Amino acid sequence: MFRISHVLGVHGEHDRRCVAEMQSMLAAAFPGIAEDGDYIARKLNSPETRGYPVILLAAHGSNDRIIGFALADYFESIGYAYLDFIVTEAERRGRGLGGALYEALREDLVARGAKGLFFEVPTDDPAQVSNSAHLKANKARLKFYERYGALPIVGTLYDQPIRPGNPPEPRLLFDPLNHARALEADTLRRVIEMILTERYNFAPDDPYVHQVLGSVRDSPVRIRKPRYVSPSEKRDKIPRRLHPLKVFCSSYHSLHHVRERGYVERPARVDVILKALAELPEVEQLPVRNFGEKPIRAVHDTDFVNYLRNFCQELPKGEMVYPYVFPIRRTDRPPLDRSRRAGYYCIDTFTPLSRDAYKAARAAVNVALSGAEAVLTGNPLVYSLCRPPGHHAERDTYGGFCYFCNGAIAAQYLVEKVGRVAILDIDYHHGNGAQDIFFNRSDVLTVSIHGHPSFAYPYFSGFADEVGEGEGQGFNVNLPLPEDVLDGRYLEALDEALAIVRRFKPEALVVPVGLDIAKADPTGTWSVTREGLYEIGSRIGGLRLPTLLVQEGGYNIRSLGGNAARLLTGVCAGSLGRRSRKRD
Repeated sequence: MFRISHVLGVHGEHDRRCVAEMQSMLAAAFPGIAEDGDYIARKLNSPETRGYPVILLAAHGSNDRIIGFALADYFESIGYAYLDFIVTEAERRGRGLGGALYEALREDLVARGAKGLFFEVPTDDPAQVSNSAHLKANKARLKFYERYGALPIVGTLYDQPIRPGNPPEPRLLFDPLNHARALEADTLRRVIEMILTERYNFAPDDPYVHQVLGSVRDSPVRIRKPRYVSPSEKRDKIPRRLHPLKVFCSSYHSLHHVRERGYVERPARVDVILKALAELPEVEQLPVRNFGEKPIRAVHDTDFVNYLRNFCQELPKGEMVYPYVFPIRRTDRPPLDRSRRAGYYCIDTFTPLSRDAYKAARAAVNVALSGAEAVLTGNPLVYSLCRPPGHHAERDTYGGFCYFCNGAIAAQYLVEKVGRVAILDIDYHHGNGAQDIFFNRSDVLTVSIHGHPSFAYPYFSGFADEVGEGEGQGFNVNLPLPEDVLDGRYLEALDEALAIVRRFKPEALVVPVGLDIAKADPTGTWSVTREGLYEIGSRIGGLRLPTLLVQEGGYNIRSLGGNAARLLTGVCAGSLGRRSRKRD
């Protein structure tokens, strides 16, 4: 068994190991590349200088070992791609892995709206190949690609020797990706020019480039008819190979159910989101594992954690305890009655404790940490559907429906493995939890876009002048916005936040997701549309960082599922360089 995933960049030890394994595999298969030991990493990390995205798909075998990969350039400006390499382990050749990688690449390109794929294959002309074994292998390779509709381009000098006496150059194949449109000469000239100058480093004014471009005269371009595959052998139905968004969710969330009228943080929130995500081809749900209390205690006060655990265990089934005493002095002498002590740890009067609140909160932490672990093991896009939410829980307090700060716990877990981490909180309400936990630290950047505390919960934090203290000064950024916000204003703030994240250069990104920024949410005042949510996701994904999205707010059950799906579709599109496809 194997899995295929996108590699968006070289971030952290896992990516470095995987890219190094691919580079070794490439050098073994193509010795000429061995001289360029950073070929893959350099291509992957320079899309801005090249002006087009690079697509790198990795096939992972047992123990996450790289067993193959596909590397392609996507010339986005013209909508065509060039397959640079498909490489598999020698012992796996002929066992379907190369075909799976090719299918995954086609799937990716179709999702981007690409018009076609070009690549090179050695010629099957007997007059040019004297070695019978080589000729047989070349024919088999062309037969394989014919099953997908990829055929050689004829009538040009592309496959002619560069100099007299040299061996012939490979044939240029064209895969229309199931499109029926003809390939025009002008398009082919632009593609060939980009291949020769970008892949082979010819100067644009090189005589050989002019010679090949001048030979493209037929329009539509002539494509060789199939030789090896009958119509019945064509691969029309291809299984999905890519699920770029990994999702984690725990059924234990439903343990915590406050049935009082008007309480908006309820289990149905998770149900409607899961239902909407089930319709997205990008999604693959993975199992949650238990991480214990140690990661929680890494960010939360020990007495606070002990209180929540012990008091919740003592409560009778069905009883809810709301804080009602909030001491401002003599915190050294708390009430003996645990129920009266709730206010020592809570910041509001509407976040109750129950027998199952601690269990559900622990489960939500496990969901977030499972997502963080997935990021560390080569899954660059992960969504942890946490409930109860967490971003209002500070180091030693709970509130705002939150008990443990799921996103901060996940960020700390990532910091311990990869180094610098950024938290970008896009909930309508200020992310006071992460701010409090990391306020004195410089290895975690905390950025929050939220309603101004003059009118938005939690009212006491989220001001622009809260910038961190000590070592953390300058590493906490609040971007409070006014009461009325539409798409344009929000995106302006988001662009400012993203520029701050880029300057920080984190190895990973944690995004507490609040869908309460959307129009008609009962806890918010903004009117961000569904298309606005897509664009928010797309711009966050455009950072091309390993990203963990952690669910926080969002309480309009009628629109919540569609809003979540639209935001997450945008994240996928942005991270993979795909253009927007409008959808209701």
